[in-house]
Order: sequence, then C-alpha cells, then structure tokens
Amino acid sequence: MSDATLLLGQTLGFGQNPFHVPVDEAAHHRRRGAVLVQNGRIEAVDEADTLRMAHPQARVVDYGDGVICAGFVDAHVHYPQTGIIASWGKRLIDWLNSYTFPEEMRFDDPNYAAEIAKTYFDLTRSHGVTTMVSYCTIHPQSVDAFFAEAQARGQRVVAGKTCMDRNAPDGLRDTPKSAYDDSKALIAKWHGVDRLSYAITPRFSPTSTPEQLRALGDLWAEHPECLMQTHLSEQTDEIAWVRNLYPEARDYLDTYEMFGLLGEKGLYGHAIHLEDRERARLKEVGAGLIHCPTSNTFIGSGLFDMGGLMAEGQRVGLATDTGGGSSFSMLRTMASAYEVAHLRHNSLHAAQLFWLATAGSAASLHMEDKIGNLAPGLEADLVVLDLASTPDIAQRSARAGDIWEAVFPTIMMGDDRAIHDVWIGGTQAT
Repeated sequence: MSDATLLLGQTLGFGQNPFHVPVDEAAHHRRRGAVLVQNGRIEAVDEADTLRMAHPQARVVDYGDGVICAGFVDAHVHYPQTGIIASWGKRLIDWLNSYTFPEEMRFDDPNYAAEIAKTYFDLTRSHGVTTMVSYCTIHPQSVDAFFAEAQARGQRVVAGKTCMDRNAPDGLRDTPKSAYDDSKALIAKWHGVDRLSYAITPRFSPTSTPEQLRALGDLWAEHPECLMQTHLSEQTDEIAWVRNLYPEARDYLDTYEMFGLLGEKGLYGHAIHLEDRERARLKEVGAGLIHCPTSNTFIGSGLFDMGGLMAEGQRVGLATDTGGGSSFSMLRTMASAYEVAHLRHNSLHAAQLFWLATAGSAASLHMEDKIGNLAPGLEADLVVLDLASTPDIAQRSARAGDIWEAVFPTIMMGDDRAIHDVWIGGTQAT
C-alpha cells in the first residue's frame, strides 16, 4: 500500500518572477493537474492523467476545479496583537501607546501567551497561511508559546523576542544585556528545531538605545544563520523621531547599518519613505523589504513603491502586519497591494500578486528552497482555493477567459470561504 497522496485539481506555481518576465513564462498552470505528496514533501507536479498512471496505488483526493497552490507566506506579523486587530483611529506612535503596549504587557503570563498563540494559528490556518514571520513580545515565554504551538502543528515559522530598552512602558523594557542573553538562549532552544527558525528582533530604532542595537548586531554576527527583522521608514513622523534620536545617522537605515543590523538576511517591514541612499544599500546587500498594504492604509502610513522597487531588483515580500494590518487574510492583503499600487499608477497583474504571497515572500525569507511554490522537493504546504466561494465571485469567475481572470475575483473579494483546504507538511490540516 503506497503512503503517497495524489491531489487532483488545477495547479498553479511559478518558475520565474512575473515582475521580471512575462506572466506566461513565469507561471505554470495546469487545467487538470496533480500534485504527488509523500513524506511531507512534493514529489511531483504534472498532468493528472500522467501521475495517476505512474502512481496507481496512491491515495487520491480530487478537488475538481479547485486551484492547488503553495500555502501563503506572511512575512511580517505581530501575533501578540491578535486581540487588538482593527482597533480604531490611531497613527503608529499613538497606536503603540494606546493599543499595542497595553496588550503586550499581558504576555508575561505564559498561559495567556499560549491562548493567543492557539487563536492566532487557528485564524491564520483558516485563511490558508502556512508560514509566517512573527514578532513576539519582550517576554521569552511569548516566544516559547508561539514556537510550541507551531511545533505541535508541524508548521514552518520564524519568530523572535522583541527587544526594547527605551520609549516603552515599565514592564515592556529589557536591557542591552538581557536582550542579547534572552535572544541567544532562545536561538539555542528553538532555532533549527523541526521547522522553526529564529529572527533577531529589535522592534525599531526609537525603542532601542544604540547600546542595545550594537548588542543585537553582535549577536547577529555570531549567528548569521538567523534572520533579523525590524521596522523601517513606516511613517513620516516616525522618521523625524528617528532623526532626533540618532542625529549622527545619515538616514533611518543607517541607525541599523552602523550597528551591524543591515544584511542579506535582514527583513525590513514597511520601507515606504526610503531615501535614495537607503534604496541603494538595501539593493546592494540583497535585504528583504516587506510590504504591508492593509496596515499602511489602515494606519495612514503611505504608499509602498512596488513598481520602482521591483524595477530596481529589490527583494520584496508581502505581509498582513497583524494587528496594525486589518486582516489575517493574504487574499485581502493581495487586494490591498493591488489598490496601493494603483494609487501609484501601477496595475499589478494577478500573477504578480499571487507570486508575492507565495514564492516572493518565501524568497524574501531565503526559504524558496523549502516553501512557497509547487515544485518537486519542496515541503508540502499547500492551499486549495475555491474560485466560486460566494455567489458574487462565482458569477464573475464563470465569465473568465483564462486562469488569471478566474483567480482575480477571488483575490479582490475572497475571504476564508475561498480556502477549501489546507495541507501543512503533507498533512491535511482542515
């Protein structure tokens, strides 16, 4: 008896970046395709008839017209903000003080952290998100709770203890030494265990002293295998604050660069209001710029320059930025990315949006050899989309002339009802 499973349906993956080559060259769509899954990995992707003949003993799951694609990769989230998502009426600094910091104080309780982690993973699974990169709080137990829940579910995730030693309330500040020591201990405990990876995590320059940023830069130099995540140039008043706090810095990015926190494995959330020098340095090192469109519109931050940054050859990922972002859904995030780009006179193709939420985000994490695509050898994190999940979507999709015209209504109007099934590590999760 074979332990292989054959998933039948439409298949959708990418061979190249659709921002750089024509869509027909970048994407691979099979109207009646199949994905062979075995031992947690994708063994083959081909026409359904071909794989059925080659693997007659495989268990078959037939999704009909459902679209089988890679699970969504959310490259920047704050799982501790699950409970405060869609809170009213604040810009970034007020948002932190009014909503974020009071909620994060509660994560000194490991039971509360575990409860929120479970809720967060339940919600994201319902939206087809199979990998995410999360900020935790300053409390090591918040990291333990996140990784333990992900480990129990067999998910590939990245997370790190948020480090702050100034401009934060009592109870949410650590020190340069404790930030270094706690992060180092968490790396030893979790990094590389099962499907878990650690990200060194200074929240952003305003909440870290130069001494703390230097300590975290030293830690990253000791552990270059880890990612490093932070925020960059999200709002204009934030940039002015950074300029006052770091008068010796050439620009916002320099507040990280001069302490060893600029590198290829750096993830820089938002990156909206970048100066020319910053763009050039980010491109030179190959850093990841993480676009958070629902957050940028909800908190009034600005419009990410997708067209310009992609034309420069920047490495770009896509993210919900829960809970500054207003949705756990990567479909809604793709729709918002489309809208933001339109406001910059750039119409993103459905294939480009899909690539950003899967292969593009995986590449920003340097995990394109593991997740984010339909390709032999990759881990079998998969989503099956229903392109007729609601009557309004169904009537529009029925008129489609090709796969992209059929997918686009689900991107623009879809929600968790469009997620027909989810597979994580080759196991059916829903």
